[in-house]
Amino acid sequence: MPDLERRAFIATSAAFLARPALAQASPWQAVADHARSLDQCHALMILQNGSKVLSERFRGPTLDRAVPIKSVSKSIVAALTGTALARGEIASLDITLGETAPELIPSGADPEVAAITIRNLITMQAGLERTSGANYGSWVSSSNWVADALSRPMVAKPGAGMLYSTGTTHVLGAVLSHVSGQSLLSLARSRLGQPLGIDIPAWTRDPQGRYLGGNEMALTLSAMARFGELYRNDGRIGDTQVLSEAWVRASFQPATRSVFSGLGYGYGWFLGRAGQTDYALARGYGGQIICVFPDLALTLALTSDPTRPARSAGYFGDLLALIDQTIIPVARSQKS
Repeated sequence: MPDLERRAFIATSAAFLARPALAQASPWQAVADHARSLDQCHALMILQNGSKVLSERFRGPTLDRAVPIKSVSKSIVAALTGTALARGEIASLDITLGETAPELIPSGADPEVAAITIRNLITMQAGLERTSGANYGSWVSSSNWVADALSRPMVAKPGAGMLYSTGTTHVLGAVLSHVSGQSLLSLARSRLGQPLGIDIPAWTRDPQGRYLGGNEMALTLSAMARFGELYRNDGRIGDTQVLSEAWVRASFQPATRSVFSGLGYGYGWFLGRAGQTDYALARGYGGQIICVFPDLALTLALTSDPTRPARSAGYFGDLLALIDQTIIPVARSQKS
């Protein structure tokens, strides 16, 4: 073998042999390996101090494709509630349905429905029978989703505790559309999509043409991470204040608690603590997640198989273990 060819061969071989060592040199490789081992996990993106430290697809759609974010949509609707409050379209979170959108209340609804506040809606404490879980199919099969949700029996006093229900968030979305005179899609695109520089595709509408509040939206992984960064940066993207700092901080204060996961719940975000680190988490069926760790300057977006459940004692518990056992230790070691 000529000397030139031999030197090239040696250099190429050395580079090939060095790849595993280089890969292992990245502390985030352990995070990727842990996530890849979860067969429902599709992709993961992590940003620390505003810089992308991990972006990897393990299976499923390509990273540039918008995918179903399921109930992460509820956190989007919560953010839009903050913009409506800032614009004076909603006088306060304590204004009632009877005061702000009486047209949405169907005849025959429990008289107490009129006293449900915007705060009750955004914190899932409306007191109405849930439309999620076993009741979801009958709800979306009804001829009027808002009327059906508000016609459900009152099973608790408004504000008495969390009753996770997509119908509650759909009513909230209908209120936002009512007070602004715009569709939920238009609000999402103009008030979030445009300032964040992300695309928000149209999604499912109810029989009255209202966009579903609380489910069925789709975003790319990077768009999800961008939305998380908005909250991590106290409502700012660059020099633009998209959400008020006060709104973000209030969103991360527990107003109630999930009876399923035990996590606290603020304005559209589940709230927990792992490894002495507080986090806020947007959660969707199947394991769609945006998670923000303010103290670690960290944001993650994770997508999963949207057709398989992610229960607290199953895959969602696995994701919490990924956060607690792998992501947080690495992030803490890398925090500048």
